[in-house]
Amino acid sequence: MNFIETSINGVYIIERTMSFDKRGCFSRFFCEKEFHEAGINTDIRQMNVCFNKQKGTLRGMHYQKDGFAEDKLVVCVSGKIFDVCVDIRPESPTYCKYVSCELSDENGKMLYIPKGFAHGYVTLEDNCNLVYMMSEFYVPGSAAGYRYDDPDFSIKWPDIENLVMSEKDEQLPYIN
Repeated sequence: MNFIETSINGVYIIERTMSFDKRGCFSRFFCEKEFHEAGINTDIRQMNVCFNKQKGTLRGMHYQKDGFAEDKLVVCVSGKIFDVCVDIRPESPTYCKYVSCELSDENGKMLYIPKGFAHGYVTLEDNCNLVYMMSEFYVPGSAAGYRYDDPDFSIKWPDIENLVMSEKDEQLPYIN
């Protein structure tokens, strides 16, 4: 794996080493030793799979609060997404700044997001599958989020008509 530091301390784009042969492809999502050598020390406690049926599905910007903040590793195992994380740590010099990248089954990239960030994505194709690995268990009462179009974030989302969003995400507050 190749760990690429981003403009925000602690956020990494990780390129998987993908081995191809006549059977297909093999790669690793996670190796504790390689993460540790890159300076990332996280305990994976939960893994989730998320299927998105339609291009233009937007989920986010989500995080957990009240002592349940989580490190998150996001992998797109089929399809293609535009993935974003925003620094929501008020004391941080990069407060309200974001990192974005395209994740797909073809490019083999993953996004590592540390505690203190809100996360979201939009699908760029139909039938996208994602795997999330988290350092904390999901606690419904701690689930929170901010609007994807918050002007304080100024995220440059891809131009997609007819976004598909949950009612809950449509009603998320702005950060300020």
